[in-house]
Amino acid sequence: ALCALGTALGAVPVLVIRSMPVAVADTLLGFGAGVMLAATAFSLIIPGLDAAQVIGFSQWGAGGLMSFGIMLGALCLYLVDRRVSGVTPDYLVSTPQQPVIPARIWVFVIAIIAHNIPEGMAVGVSAGGGMPDADSLAMGIALQDVPEGLVIALVLAGAGMSRVRAFLIGAASGLVEPVFALLCAWLVSLAELLLPLGLALAAGAMLLVVTHEVIPESRRHGHDKLASLGLLIGFCLMMVMDTALA
Repeated sequence: ALCALGTALGAVPVLVIRSMPVAVADTLLGFGAGVMLAATAFSLIIPGLDAAQVIGFSQWGAGGLMSFGIMLGALCLYLVDRRVSGVTPDYLVSTPQQPVIPARIWVFVIAIIAHNIPEGMAVGVSAGGGMPDADSLAMGIALQDVPEGLVIALVLAGAGMSRVRAFLIGAASGLVEPVFALLCAWLVSLAELLLPLGLALAAGAMLLVVTHEVIPESRRHGHDKLASLGLLIGFCLMMVMDTALA
């Protein structure tokens, strides 16, 4: 619940933002790319390698398992991207009066939600296994979810979605965490085995969407320097939060 609340709190500022210049939207996309890259490295890949070694994999085996999962995760999101990109605008938007949100923005949102699933698994495994630092882990993940909720809401608002709807989607993106936390606390022994692969799958999805969608989109309007600055700030912020709250 703390993790979902952190994501929802991060989405709140979008409710008071009246308009967003293109340069600001591109900077935020760059910021989102930086957040996702840092989360991929410090929230997914490194913990995944550690989790694989805990369940008995060697260093080479853990690297192989994570590499397989990263490639599989990227492939799965690529197939989702192809599917979403091929649907009609009416399928993506419920009412014709609202602007059509580009498919690449939805893929961006899907990737962050996918990244939240193994985080919920980690909380559930630690709590279900009676680990002493389970509460600290949940609090740390909740705090690092704040900028993710903000990024989703602001990117959707910048793409033309209403502020209320962007907030609701940003807030709801974190709901997968308590669901998978409860599931994995119940199935703790099985979840411990699946956690490294889940982290790798999410890492692959994140890497693909950052390189294939987010970074190119942030530079599409000619604001390359602002997008790069946003990426650096987002990466550093998420790196500090991931390492300091680990």
